[in-house]
Amino acid sequence: MKRQALNNGSWFNIATAEVFAEETRWDGQNRISCATGSQWEHEEIYRTKSGRWVLHHWSQWQGSTPSWTEISNEEAARWLVINDHEPHEACSEEYAALEV
Repeated sequence: MKRQALNNGSWFNIATAEVFAEETRWDGQNRISCATGSQWEHEEIYRTKSGRWVLHHWSQWQGSTPSWTEISNEEAARWLVINDHEPHEACSEEYAALEV
């Protein structure tokens, strides 16, 4: 078991969680994260075995600290849309609500 601590002191088993990687786009010079709009800042989200969403944010900047934060279904749905992922059944209503 690989325990990953969240910023609030709780934890989840990263080995049993479902991970969703960020999408990137080539801007002609660099790969840019769709999640952050930066070539240096990155994100991915996890769906834990207990059914919670966790946002993992990290940076390539020297001295920066990665963060692990629990997010809502609405935030997860928005993140999945921005990163070209299909809707997840856990937030399908929130995903559908984003359609204009």
